[in-house]
Amino acid sequence: MNNAFDEPTVVWHTPDTTDRPLVVLLHGRGADETGIIGLAGHLPAGPSYAAVRAPIPAGGGYAWFANRGIGRPVAESLNQTMAWFRKWLDNVAPPGRQVILVGFSGGAAFAGGLLLSDPQRFAGAAILNGTLPFDAGVPTSPARLAGVPVFVAQGETDTVIPRELLDRTWTYLLGDSGAPSYARRDPGLAATASPMTLLRSLAAGSRSVCTSSPPAALCRPTMAPGTPFPTARSRFVPALAPMFPGRYRRSSAPTIARATSGSGSWTVSSPCPG
Repeated sequence: MNNAFDEPTVVWHTPDTTDRPLVVLLHGRGADETGIIGLAGHLPAGPSYAAVRAPIPAGGGYAWFANRGIGRPVAESLNQTMAWFRKWLDNVAPPGRQVILVGFSGGAAFAGGLLLSDPQRFAGAAILNGTLPFDAGVPTSPARLAGVPVFVAQGETDTVIPRELLDRTWTYLLGDSGAPSYARRDPGLAATASPMTLLRSLAAGSRSVCTSSPPAALCRPTMAPGTPFPTARSRFVPALAPMFPGRYRRSSAPTIARATSGSGSWTVSSPCPG
């Protein structure tokens, strides 16, 4: 492990076995692993779920990096904590084991940093109520995330994370990143919402839905908790389907579904591919 930090504190939802996909839950700044592991009970059975405590004490909890403003990591600090995390991950997820990152708030920026720094290491990621770590030493070049499914959820009334960063995250993930992405903006959902509040909001539905280059698997009906976890990388989206409420129909329309503004909401202007 990185000598600057202690060994990671990790809580598992169930005992781990390396023959299962691994979903890593990353909490927000000032929180810890106990506040996010509860999400695992609302997600599909099959993977191992682990919540890791960030290494830097902050605000009565822990943080993933030093920052130079909300949502803006110090590049050197982010690089150090990512190296620390990767050493733990390499021990629990040998080559060939699928790993999905689910980051909330500050954990979303950390998940984004890990994904952008090594896209091929991960089977997918969820960026929840947070921003990507722009201008922090990780690449955000065009097509950087090509083929890596990403889910992004934001609150329309978020006044904590700068709107500029939220919009930049939304635009990049649904555009230049090349990721097959699924994105939601929920009215009334603020950055201070807990992970469980976010999950309940997603389960209730929202008025903002946008997909970009969706994998065919996205067009399947929502799956209930307990559905076996698919093994193919392209199945990431339905694997976490409780976070993606709603049903999609098959069509021979173009493969890219873009969002357009209308009546104060977002609507998908072309359906999913057949």
